[in-house]
Amino acid sequence: MQTRAPAEPTVREFDADVVDVDGRTVTLERTYFYAESGGQPADRGTIDGRRVVDVQTDGEAVRHTLETAPEFDVGDTVACVVDDDFRTYCMRAHTASHVLYGAGRRLLEDLGYGGFDISETKVRVDFTTSTDIDDETLVELERLVNRTVWDSREVTWEEVPTEEATARADVAFNTKTEEGVMSDADTVRIVDVDGWDVAACGGTHVSNTREIGPVTVLDRSNPGEGLTRVEFAVGPTGIDRRADEHGALRETAAALETGVDDLAEAATSVREERDELRERVRELERAAVGDALDDFDRVTKGETVWRLGVLDGVDPNDAGEAAKDSVGESEVVAAVGGSDAPYVVVAAGPDSDVHAGSVVDAVTDTFGGGGGGGPPFAQGGGLDADPDDVVGEIRELDPSA
Repeated sequence: MQTRAPAEPTVREFDADVVDVDGRTVTLERTYFYAESGGQPADRGTIDGRRVVDVQTDGEAVRHTLETAPEFDVGDTVACVVDDDFRTYCMRAHTASHVLYGAGRRLLEDLGYGGFDISETKVRVDFTTSTDIDDETLVELERLVNRTVWDSREVTWEEVPTEEATARADVAFNTKTEEGVMSDADTVRIVDVDGWDVAACGGTHVSNTREIGPVTVLDRSNPGEGLTRVEFAVGPTGIDRRADEHGALRETAAALETGVDDLAEAATSVREERDELRERVRELERAAVGDALDDFDRVTKGETVWRLGVLDGVDPNDAGEAAKDSVGESEVVAAVGGSDAPYVVVAAGPDSDVHAGSVVDAVTDTFGGGGGGGPPFAQGGGLDADPDDVVGEIRELDPSA
């Protein structure tokens, strides 16, 4: 006895005889409760007033699990009520997934079906495709889905001989998740969204796409190699999401003193201005670091002038680049970062006869930390010392040692 829900999805109340009771698990001689399968959750509702918490297929039987043990017994006739709101939601969501796949047929290359699931607030469809589903493609998928809803396409289903169904190029199959669609049966249930999408499916569906209502694409992700997951919402979740996005767009447009239609252009302009300002700030920061290096104390060792000092609030990479830019042919620039974890950068001019790496090694031998480099440039970090003490150590170094 299979569930009659897919064939007659509008039935919400029925009477049935009890054929088996095992604790809280009940089997009926017929049922319109949908058993969890293929990504669609089990129906909710009541049997003899007791809440149904799960429905599963067990071989040829459909087992209904109740919240509490029943008082009825085998042979009794019980009143059954399928939760109208949840069944309707699942019908809309499941049909919407077919419409989304149909949109994918028109936009995505090498399309395959990788999975499907309905949750309380959203639906997901997994595609296998060689197409990169970027933002533009995602928006177009949503547009095509909602256009198909608006077009009020008829949704029908029928049992087709398995051999005939598998020979048809227009039928989408996913034997991994559509449990029970084929099951070595002589026939396959085919759901047809008026030619927009045709698929083997054992779920419950609306009879016309207009019953789905608005569909809002929420996000995309890559749950596994070769898979792209598209998540969408039907009903209140989608409506609320769209309202929130519309409100955010209007707030952003107001902040940028433009209209919603011109928002993209305004945002691009703001981004370009931001990038220009960032580059100007970077140039000013580099100039400020260069000025600080020019103001360092100068110490003459042999024929080489050493510039030594502490840099406060400067990133070690920025300090290193500035030191390399400012060092003269016969100079050495040694800068120590003034922070809780001081660093040292050393740049040596080609005519200075000083090995920058040797200077950093001497500093880290004394104050710990680590680092290294070649003759023209080296740096170290993690020094356990006051920055001024590090500068003093470098001041006393014998470059010929």
